[in-house]
Amino acid sequence: MLMRFACGAHLLVALFLLAGCGEPTHRVSPKEPSDVSAKTDRESNSSGPSVLRLATTTSTRDSGLLDALVPVFEKASACRVDVIAVGTGAALKLGESGDVDAVLVHARSAEEAFMNAGHGIRHEPVMHNFFLIAGPADDPARARGRDAAAALKKIAAGEHRFVSRGDDSGTHKRERSLWKTAGGQPEWEGYVESGQGMGPSLVMADEMNAYVLTDEGTWLKQSGKFRLVPLVTEAAGLRNPYSVMVVNPDKHPSINSKLAGAFVDFLISAQGQQLIAEYRINGQVLFYEDRLEKESSE
Repeated sequence: MLMRFACGAHLLVALFLLAGCGEPTHRVSPKEPSDVSAKTDRESNSSGPSVLRLATTTSTRDSGLLDALVPVFEKASACRVDVIAVGTGAALKLGESGDVDAVLVHARSAEEAFMNAGHGIRHEPVMHNFFLIAGPADDPARARGRDAAAALKKIAAGEHRFVSRGDDSGTHKRERSLWKTAGGQPEWEGYVESGQGMGPSLVMADEMNAYVLTDEGTWLKQSGKFRLVPLVTEAAGLRNPYSVMVVNPDKHPSINSKLAGAFVDFLISAQGQQLIAEYRINGQVLFYEDRLEKESSE
């Protein structure tokens, strides 16, 4: 913890001040990278705001969607949301260890395993978009227009450059599933794992003029900067559903399940769903709401 003392202060005074000060709370902005190893402290001051610790995928941050959702919930609930944006696998681990109150991710089989293991008490579908495969404009693998698994096979057969996130994120999980459909992932020198979030992985792929699997939201938010073009879209196996889960307070007493439940209610409410439906970049929809029609008809 960084402490600032007045110039010339006596060491004894400094030590006294250090001993009496608590560690400052820290807000992780949806636009900033998160340090997963640094756990956000709970505020014990009753006069301060309630805090919701949310682990979510980098795609909800990199797409800008959280900027449209979080401030509205914070204002309505008189709370603060501390966001940790990581891959789905890491987000689920934070939920398992009780380091967050809620998780917003996109890997349905992993979500079901999380719930079946008793790590969550509520699981709600929220929205969806689609994955796509982007690549060089001249498309040397001739992947354009194929289904996703067939496109990957063509990329591997020609040993063209391909950037994988390689981070157990929802996108990486989907890539592995597509490779399984394609008959297994071969090894070749041009296959590179970034070990980073979707935004940095796209930058890396663009610099390498490589193929990459990406979620549609992050692509639409950042694609204006890239030479790469979308080649495989709306193909089988590319639907990308997102869900939110409340972490089980019986396993971790520090879980703020009441506030987490309120956040879930907000995401699937008519208001939250409308915000998702209205969020656009250059007139293009980034996410499609899953609950608006149901909630509006009630």
